[in-house]
Amino acid sequence: MNKEELQILEVCKRFNLTGEYRSYEVLNSGHINTTYQVFFFRDGEIKDYIIQRVNTYVFKNPVEVMENIALVTEYIRAKIKATGVTAKRNVLHYSKTENGDYYAILEDGGFWRCCRYIDDSVSFTQTDDLKIIEESGKAFGKFQVHLSDFPVKQLHIVIPHFHNTVNRYELLDTACRENLAGRLAEVQDVVAGYKELEELATKPYRLQRAGVLPLRVTHNDTKTSNVLFDADTYEYLSVIDLDTVMPGLVAFDFGDAIRVAASTVDEDEKDLSKVAIDLQKYEAFTRGFVSQLGEMLTEDEEKTLALGAVAMTAECGVRFLTDYLNGDKYFRIHYPEQNLDRAKCHLALTRDMVKHLDEMQKIVDKYFE
Repeated sequence: MNKEELQILEVCKRFNLTGEYRSYEVLNSGHINTTYQVFFFRDGEIKDYIIQRVNTYVFKNPVEVMENIALVTEYIRAKIKATGVTAKRNVLHYSKTENGDYYAILEDGGFWRCCRYIDDSVSFTQTDDLKIIEESGKAFGKFQVHLSDFPVKQLHIVIPHFHNTVNRYELLDTACRENLAGRLAEVQDVVAGYKELEELATKPYRLQRAGVLPLRVTHNDTKTSNVLFDADTYEYLSVIDLDTVMPGLVAFDFGDAIRVAASTVDEDEKDLSKVAIDLQKYEAFTRGFVSQLGEMLTEDEEKTLALGAVAMTAECGVRFLTDYLNGDKYFRIHYPEQNLDRAKCHLALTRDMVKHLDEMQKIVDKYFE
């Protein structure tokens, strides 16, 4: 066994996983944490689990992250069970150690967690299938409904100012002044492009600060890849990757999902002529999302959903650009210019969203009506 596999076995031991260990696979879909799928043989069949090493550079207090996750998943589990339906495939279930903790800290300081793999499930990093996009909208809409009466103040702020778009622009300004990686000269046009969008991109956050938009429990990373679907029917099963569950705006969850689900390209597309918002995909997600909400949103929330897509796409691009200027410390990259390519792609996508903003809001209005 190599060093990595020995460490994986130690993690499994901490979480009391039983049976005969068979193998593991590395899962590389995320930007932040290191994720493995591990396989055990027990009771005549394969049992598989997901274990993750949490990135403590990003999550400074991972204990609070796990406290949030446990609170939210158990709350959703209780809601589902109250309807008389099993929650086994519809919400993540995290394992505890002998000490009753939802995490294990190894001798090297590594912070680990473990949850059951949801059987016969699939996920999609990118898809053109309108049914899958609509189902992902339903998943995140139902997530909002399940937590609509959750006491939001119980949640820790695990990443301060995470979707504070005003602060994100301030951090970009700081990165430009400090120019830590010596890259500013090559990205002046990209910086200027994002500065042109600043007023529109920061509007939802400023409305929340003014008391116009309420804080709710939000996922804050609503990519299609953070939904599990039934492998046969492609109907949604569960929302996953709950590290950033915090108080936030519904417009941010909606908008961040649109950023990925309704784009015509991958997030690091180099050919910017291909970058656009696909309004068919946008409508499919919107239809699914709104179908779950009923009348839980205020009128102001409904009227800022489309704007949330502009804000989240610009914010994410600003984050990629800031990280590139700082030397690629936050996001995992697979080649040296990837964060810059991501920033350029998001700038092009935001600009196209602005062109179609009125049309996007009309689609939202149609499904609320």
